[in-house]
Amino acid sequence: MEIQKYQNTLEERFKNYTRIDTQSDATSSTTPSTAKQFDLLRLLEKELKDMGAKEVILDENGYLYATIPSNVKVDVPVICFCSHVDTAPDASGTGVKPITHNNYQGQDITLPDDPSIVISPNDFPHLKNCIGHDIISASGKTLLGSDDKSGVSIIMQMAQILLENPSIPHGKIRILFTPDEEIGRGVDKVNMELLGADFGYTLDGGAPGSLEDETFSADAVNIHIKGVSIHPGYAKGQMEHAIKIAAEIISRLPHHTLCPESTSGKEGFIHPTGISGELGQAQLEFIIRSFETPKLKVYESLLEDIVKTVLMDYPNSSYQMEVTEQYRNMKEVLDNFPQVTAYAEEAIRRSGLKVVKEAIRGGTDGSRLSFMGLPCPNIFAGMQGIHSKREWVSLQDMMKAVETILHLGSIWAEKH
Repeated sequence: MEIQKYQNTLEERFKNYTRIDTQSDATSSTTPSTAKQFDLLRLLEKELKDMGAKEVILDENGYLYATIPSNVKVDVPVICFCSHVDTAPDASGTGVKPITHNNYQGQDITLPDDPSIVISPNDFPHLKNCIGHDIISASGKTLLGSDDKSGVSIIMQMAQILLENPSIPHGKIRILFTPDEEIGRGVDKVNMELLGADFGYTLDGGAPGSLEDETFSADAVNIHIKGVSIHPGYAKGQMEHAIKIAAEIISRLPHHTLCPESTSGKEGFIHPTGISGELGQAQLEFIIRSFETPKLKVYESLLEDIVKTVLMDYPNSSYQMEVTEQYRNMKEVLDNFPQVTAYAEEAIRRSGLKVVKEAIRGGTDGSRLSFMGLPCPNIFAGMQGIHSKREWVSLQDMMKAVETILHLGSIWAEKH
């Protein structure tokens, strides 16, 4: 089926979504963390109902569920396509002005509202593959929100195409839109029973053809230092300054290994993300990452050994160390269901693309969903320069993602 006639619809859909501010807020205790995420969720709810999707439910926690019913007579596993509606707190998401740079010809793209913000093929090599494409960016004052409104738009466009073209075979497809992925809470309150899917795919990846079935395993570590507080005028031989203890711990971390700035590929790290305190107490926050889950404990032991060594010089001070599991490498689950990844690879090839298998130096909603019973690799959505004012996406790349997941739905129907 010729789907290019939907390209203008996809462009309009995506730009409408990006104009809605949906930034999440890690300091908030509510779900979703910001009420404004409902502005987009309610629009998606209406659009799904209007296009004829079934079982459209938006719950009080900001999770939107919908169904595209099967149109084949055989039993097919229920697959889910998932994206998140929130955008990152790293740059402003208020007043986004999406701009389409039509028929891109390889030049630098200077953004009009801040000419110092330039999208250049020197910084984004994938631009060299986008000659003739329509590139969408923000105006220079905000992020674009392609992460993950590209994924949301791709799934919505797939839904419209399937509902308008019943000749395309597919089993039951579930749609899931989540809040708060950018602050690590994306699937905290998803109702897996209500979702009722057997296998899933997140649409939250980059360049066309990319397929990610492996992520970091991740822990968070919180270390509380209790020092000895005393008036500085009478402190000799007694004061043990908690901030100085914390600073010594940070200074003894590896400088040339086991840190983000010195690692790549499958290498893990120990990364401080926060430090606060006063004379009598201090708090250190870390994230620990490795593609091999057992190594998390190795890195955590190394960190604790550093703390113990520093405290040898402060005999009256103490520490508490708390480790919190964040997510695990989805490959540990996906290896048990090879067809999930294999079908996605075939769908990418049917779309005329080369499969690029990648390991994510991070996590996705799919990481946690996989361990919640929904094996869930990550498929490309075209996004580039994410979490920044230089964020951009090719409209044609997004259309390739639409084509890919249409093929994927049909492949599941063919194989069963």
